[in-house]
Amino acid sequence: MEEKIKNLSRTIVNYSLALKENEKVLIMYQSTEARDLVMELIKEANRVGAICFTNFIDPIVSNYLTETTTEKRISLIRKYQEFEVDNFDAFIQICYRVNDFEGKNIKSSTTKAIGDACKKARDIRINHRKWVLLNYPSIIDAYKAKMTIHEFKEFAFNVMNVDYQEMSRKIKPLKELMEKTDKVRITSPNGTDITFSIKGIPAIPCVGNMNIPDGEIYTAPVKNSVNGKIVYNTPSPYQGKIYEDVSLTFENGKIVKAECSESKDNERLNEIFNIDDGARYVGEFSFGLNPKILYPMGDILYDEKILGSIHFTPGSAYQDAYNGNDSSVHWDMVLIQRKDYGGGEIYFDDVLIRKDGEFVLEELKELNS
Repeated sequence: MEEKIKNLSRTIVNYSLALKENEKVLIMYQSTEARDLVMELIKEANRVGAICFTNFIDPIVSNYLTETTTEKRISLIRKYQEFEVDNFDAFIQICYRVNDFEGKNIKSSTTKAIGDACKKARDIRINHRKWVLLNYPSIIDAYKAKMTIHEFKEFAFNVMNVDYQEMSRKIKPLKELMEKTDKVRITSPNGTDITFSIKGIPAIPCVGNMNIPDGEIYTAPVKNSVNGKIVYNTPSPYQGKIYEDVSLTFENGKIVKAECSESKDNERLNEIFNIDDGARYVGEFSFGLNPKILYPMGDILYDEKILGSIHFTPGSAYQDAYNGNDSSVHWDMVLIQRKDYGGGEIYFDDVLIRKDGEFVLEELKELNS
């Protein structure tokens, strides 16, 4: 394990962030369990001459603070976030899951108010600073993955240490194909049949530069082009609540119907999509491509990378694949299309490119494993 932590630290500092001398990096972490990784990151950053600062954030206290936030505090949150992006060149955020339901009492109005207040700083951090986000393996992660904590740590560090440079090479033909494509159609036996255009919007490979673990390529649908229905077959966590079998129906880009398997949760589900105008439009379409992640565990940082999956994301678009949609929501929801999850097809301009989670075009087959 020690060597895997060292390898991951070298990857983050030298490849993901490519830190240089005198660059200032803020390492934020949520558990002393991650201490060994934090210290290795500091050691490697010091080696290249970067300047490190750390910030320990207790996730339970942080959620309670958000639950009890006042308008006065929100204005100070904005100033604090702006201070960080003004004073640091790079950010490493190491999350640690203690309880998926900790945020369930945070009001949607509070989430929106904080999101609106921090939008400027968030946009600068995401689009104009270097950053890496990862989850340090926890007991609750192991429980959700149905593994012992030892097994899950081995799994997590193996997944995080995949060969991202090799992944970058394999992904290039898919990027080229996506950027030549106009019409996309996705079908699955679970009731999914949806069409949209990705014409003129860049395709962005994610190969260990920001999220760890990584392994996806995303673009965005033309904002008003989405029509049809998609039914997700993995858990969709959001703000301390887990929604199962979410079904979204679109007309001219807008979600006109949103349901989930528990009818009692439909009102809350729709409250999320009513937070602002952009929440009912889609900001991201992405393929999951990490060959070591095969099953959902209710953690989107892992689940969105599942091999043979796509995610289709209501809410804000990224600036580097921008379709004009802005929102305080960005909710990655995952549909797995491998045979063991019911199968499905994806067509680009009426040509089948992936069936049952496997690419069928010769130039894309390396991405199947």
